[in-house]
Amino acid sequence: MNTKLSRRQAITTAFGATAAGILGMGFDTLGSALILSDGISEDLPFRISLNTSTLMAYKLPVDEQIDLVGKAGFDGIELWMRDIKAYVDGGGKLSFLKESLQTHNLVLENIIAFSEWCSDDSMVRKEALSLMRSEMEMVAAMGGHYFAAPVQGIDSIYPMKYDSYAERYRAVLEVGDETGIVPLIELWGMGALHKVSDCAKIVIDSKHPKAAMLLDFYHVYRGGNEWSSIDTLNAAKLPVIHMNDYPAKPAADKLTDADRVLPGEGVCPFEEVLPKLYKAGFRGALSVELFNKGYWESMDAKTLLDKSYKTTRETIEMAMPKFA
Repeated sequence: MNTKLSRRQAITTAFGATAAGILGMGFDTLGSALILSDGISEDLPFRISLNTSTLMAYKLPVDEQIDLVGKAGFDGIELWMRDIKAYVDGGGKLSFLKESLQTHNLVLENIIAFSEWCSDDSMVRKEALSLMRSEMEMVAAMGGHYFAAPVQGIDSIYPMKYDSYAERYRAVLEVGDETGIVPLIELWGMGALHKVSDCAKIVIDSKHPKAAMLLDFYHVYRGGNEWSSIDTLNAAKLPVIHMNDYPAKPAADKLTDADRVLPGEGVCPFEEVLPKLYKAGFRGALSVELFNKGYWESMDAKTLLDKSYKTTRETIEMAMPKFA
């Protein structure tokens, strides 16, 4: 029996259907049905979700991750494929994880996985697509619809090869078509694909209707991008954005994943960026993703989850007071 009162349960079925119709114009049928009609956090414009990287140091099995995140009040969760595989290898069932997500009223926002699908070596790409297919099938069995596809297998983006990158991404999208999963090309601030403009070009040049990107506040800053023109993107095509903050020092190009801090504890101009994303159509999830050793050493998992939810909500309310 479900003992958690979901924020989404406060939204009537009629309102959910209306919201899906009004807000879902930028999504395909899958996106609008899954994400928008599944509810927005109470009176907030976005869902508050949790990427389980934030819990990495506690070494919790994936079923316990789901339980803790659900009890902490989050609307959704991003899981790591390696944790799912470890659970299955230990005798766990994907059907149980799906049931647990439903019990806790958690949207399975996205799955974090890695493969060299963008390699210049055709055989490496073939193996990567085979791996992604099997992993996407696992995601589908859990009721998920999105799958992170960071660019791996190359060290740099070369403008003369945009068409090749787009073709490789389209190949991943076509595997997604066959499995019912949408792969999101992911921007990494220290990786080959670290410019939002490059990311957008590959998405557009893929010529696939479900092509979309996965952004992260830290990675956008780390990659040397500016927030001033972020609203030129069709943000309605972004089902989830990784939520975090970054300090003023060290300089952007010296930051590491471990330097990410909780929303509001850094210098990200959320009061500028969140309204821009909203006006550009974003209605998805802000999913807290951290790798901060200081937090892990000073807080237990429950405390960090509570603080992650609280600071994210406060950041949204500060940036968008009409929703406070």
